[in-house]
This record gives sequence, C-alpha cells and structure tokens, in this order.
Amino acid sequence: MTRPALAGAPSLESARAAALAAMQRAYAPYSDFRVGAALVGVDGSVFAGCNVENSAYPAGICAERGALAAAVAGGVRRFDLLVVATEADAPTPPCGMCRQALVEFAPDLAIVTYTTHGGEAQWSLATLLPHPFTPAALSHHQ
Repeated sequence: MTRPALAGAPSLESARAAALAAMQRAYAPYSDFRVGAALVGVDGSVFAGCNVENSAYPAGICAERGALAAAVAGGVRRFDLLVVATEADAPTPPCGMCRQALVEFAPDLAIVTYTTHGGEAQWSLATLLPHPFTPAALSHHQ
C-alpha cells in the first residue's frame, strides 16, 4: 500500500499508535463500535480523540470530531493526516458529519484507516467528500 506523502513518516506511526490507544478508551456502550482517531497537524503535532456515546444519541461525538476539537483547542488548524482505528472487519472511513467538519480545515487531508484485524485503507478527504459545503458557499457575492 502506498503511504500518504508526509514530511515525516514517523508521524504516521505515532498517529496510528495514538488512534489505537484512543480507541481503547472510547465510550461506546450502545453501539459497541469503538473508534479512535488521531489528527496530525502540519507541524507534526498529534491530537487524539475517541467516540463518546450518550443515551440521548445525538449528544454523542465521533472520534474524528473529538480529535479536531482537541487540535483546535491546542491552537492547530492545518492538518496533513487523519488516522482512524476501529475493531471492524473492514476499514471504516469517517462519517459524513466528520467529513464536513474536517473539510473546513483540510480539504486535501489524507485519511488512513486501520482495524485491529489487520485491515488498512486510505483515501483523500476530497475523494470522500467531492462537493463539500465550504465557507465560500456563504459568500453573498458571486
């Protein structure tokens, strides 16, 4: 498999480790679908997140958006890579809501997903969300 072009390959391995560790800490008593994510800033910093479910289902948060919130809170708003880890049989891409949240900050984001069963896949965010709603859509001037 071809790896995403990154300035430092160790970022991929450290992000994978962070995503897997976050997955282990996920709170998923309703779906039993634990997800960990690690977002790598252009500066090489890594921010992890995990899914946190809630009995009022819409109140939960996905791992990818948790990682994004941690990164923004940490002062990082430009990203090269997102790594997602699950226990699913097949690699799982981010959901639509997460794709939309991520495109605001990194429209060309590389995404690599891993499973604990050895599955691996990669996409670009532009491939997963080919026609995003962006800040340009809010412009009153054409």
